[in-house]
Amino acid sequence: MAASITLCRQCRRWLLQTVVRTPGFRARHLGPWKDKDYGCEVSINVGDGQLQVSSGKLARFADGAAVAQLGNTSVLVTAVSKKRSSPSSFLPLTVDFRQKAAAAGRIPMNFFRRELGSTETEILTSRAIDRSLRPLFPSSYFSDTQLVCNVLAMDGANDPDIVSINAASAALSVSDIPWNGPVGAVRVGLVDKEVIINPTRRQLQQSTLDLIITATQKHKVVMLEGFGDAVHLHDLQRAISKGVSEAQAIIQSILQLREELGRPKRILEPPTVLDVEVAEALRSLSLARIREVLFNDDHDKISRDVQIQEIKADVIEKLKETFPTSDPALMNESYNKVAKEIFRSLVLDEERRCDGRSLTQVRDITCGVDLYKPLHGSALFQRGQTQVLCTVTFDSPEAAARVDPVSVLTGNIKEKNFMLHYEFPPYATNETGRPGGVGRREFGHGALAEKGLRAVIPNNSPFTIRLTAEVLESNGSSSMASVCGGSLALMDAGVKVKAAAAGVAMGLMSRTDPETGDISEYKILTDLLGIEDYMGDMDFKMAGTRHGITALQVDFKLPGVPLEIVSKALEQGFAAKNDVLDIMDATISKPRESLKPNGPLMEKLDIKPQDRSKFFGVGGRNLRKLRSETGVTVTPLDDTNFQLFAPNADAMDEARELIEEFLKDEQEPELEFGAIYVGRIVEIRDMGVMVELHPKLQPVLLHNSQLDQRKVRHPSALDLEVGQDISVKYFGRDPITGHIRISRKVLQSPATSVIRNIGSRDA
Repeated sequence: MAASITLCRQCRRWLLQTVVRTPGFRARHLGPWKDKDYGCEVSINVGDGQLQVSSGKLARFADGAAVAQLGNTSVLVTAVSKKRSSPSSFLPLTVDFRQKAAAAGRIPMNFFRRELGSTETEILTSRAIDRSLRPLFPSSYFSDTQLVCNVLAMDGANDPDIVSINAASAALSVSDIPWNGPVGAVRVGLVDKEVIINPTRRQLQQSTLDLIITATQKHKVVMLEGFGDAVHLHDLQRAISKGVSEAQAIIQSILQLREELGRPKRILEPPTVLDVEVAEALRSLSLARIREVLFNDDHDKISRDVQIQEIKADVIEKLKETFPTSDPALMNESYNKVAKEIFRSLVLDEERRCDGRSLTQVRDITCGVDLYKPLHGSALFQRGQTQVLCTVTFDSPEAAARVDPVSVLTGNIKEKNFMLHYEFPPYATNETGRPGGVGRREFGHGALAEKGLRAVIPNNSPFTIRLTAEVLESNGSSSMASVCGGSLALMDAGVKVKAAAAGVAMGLMSRTDPETGDISEYKILTDLLGIEDYMGDMDFKMAGTRHGITALQVDFKLPGVPLEIVSKALEQGFAAKNDVLDIMDATISKPRESLKPNGPLMEKLDIKPQDRSKFFGVGGRNLRKLRSETGVTVTPLDDTNFQLFAPNADAMDEARELIEEFLKDEQEPELEFGAIYVGRIVEIRDMGVMVELHPKLQPVLLHNSQLDQRKVRHPSALDLEVGQDISVKYFGRDPITGHIRISRKVLQSPATSVIRNIGSRDA
């Protein structure tokens, strides 16, 4: 039976011109392919480059697959979703971004020489893709869904993260998976106040902004993530507006691709709901009690949650007695919806928050620095019930974090001399679990806080700086509290930061028109609580100095938010961030003039070329001894200059004494240039013989090329043995390495010097 095939214009032209003339076409081409799987490709001019998106040729067993290419960077994204829903109340969406070394023309440099676990770059990119897609899935869709992003090729100029988001959007669009897309994503840079769309890696080095924008139709924003060098608020708003406009062309092209190759979406089964009578009884039993809890400003995070859960348990227990056949799981879900509705109506209708604050008010803040004397720098930042302890540690330049070679091709940093590590132990939310674990959440929050502070770190810092942010209590916005506490700790440690930085999280409560789906009413909340994040529609994290924005991360639970709301949130957050800086300035307003007495020291050391062997010792023995006994590390700057790093002044004093001992003058004899000396062979090597000219001198290598006028491959050819005396001529020291240069070959010509013996070797 002949298959019905629908082709795009380009594919039909290719079919008529090439394939139809090929004998056996149907057997070799049509046989194993499914309907509509000839593939189709669309091209979009975005910025100065061209984005190509295709589908239908690769990974055809997946529910949806697409390849996107920008420049010579290509990414294949596959989407697979189970046909049955999982027993959960949220969408189990998994995004796995894999940046394979082969795509960059490299081999993994681990023991197995193959890709192992996910790198930090892969985890952060996976999170960005997830946040760009998740809001557009239907609220009642709970099937296990997985997107695999496989980087096929990387040109080193275009980052694959933007390409992956667009490829994922296309893969979901042409699949039968229920999804209300597509979305389009662009990267925005700012060079000399000019907005650049999808800048290359070299352009990003000159840019003061690196921002990823994901948008949907009608110029709505779905996700924002990026960082900058104190970007002015007006410039940031202009960049976001242009990025959203550029994304519309990508969206229209993906819609065209879906029209050509898209499969019908699966029909969603309507969710099971409570009977109307049971739902009304549940609402009447819980409405007044929930409002009473939310109106009580004396409640904190724990007591409020406990009260809400106790009311739930009591209401469900009473309903079971009256309606024994009703499903308790549906009662639980219905109760949560009622609680969320009440919580949101308090904000939207009465402009009341559960802790009594106004919509623009920041929680009470307390700060402290110099908490523990042995630390190089420390600070405690408390905002409401969010508490973060930050510590600063200085180390030598050798402690800088080396980025894996594949990530170097897509980023501007080969090694990091500033790193922020975010820790979220389970006790921070009154839970139990294994402390010390680092998951995707910790990576994401730590990277955001690090970006918020990276712009204020001095470029010429002599130390490697590690900042740890440990969340001791959490009730919302712990990553932005890490920025505040980290800024205080850096100034306490004496780091010459360019300016103090702070962070704040903004929230959104909204109502939508049931017919159009557009937002009809909304309120923006300053300094988000944990419960407001859970019940709300937006988590808008913003960090910066008084001059501008340094980091931004915006997640929406709605399928797109208008630019007007994004702009207002930026302005309201910028003002709140300045209020936080005013409070922080009362504790410490500028960096300390010098490091603390227990702080590290760095000194430069000049070693003469002839003393380098004594300084290093045999096989580097002296350097290892220096580090093990004093903790001092040595970093070579050039051939003669070295840099010493000591954790404190006492360690530096001990290191100086050891170095003096290493370089102690043993009254070595001075050799006369051009003189002939008699030495003793102490070792036979493949490349020559080691000759001892004097007991107080290190043995000197007499290379095979200097043994005889004839070409010598091995000293044994001349019957040389250990213990044998040999005459050599001295030609000074190598000006670079400081090694002694001697020759036996020149003595086979007529003698021009007097043979000398510089003392007994037994002395």
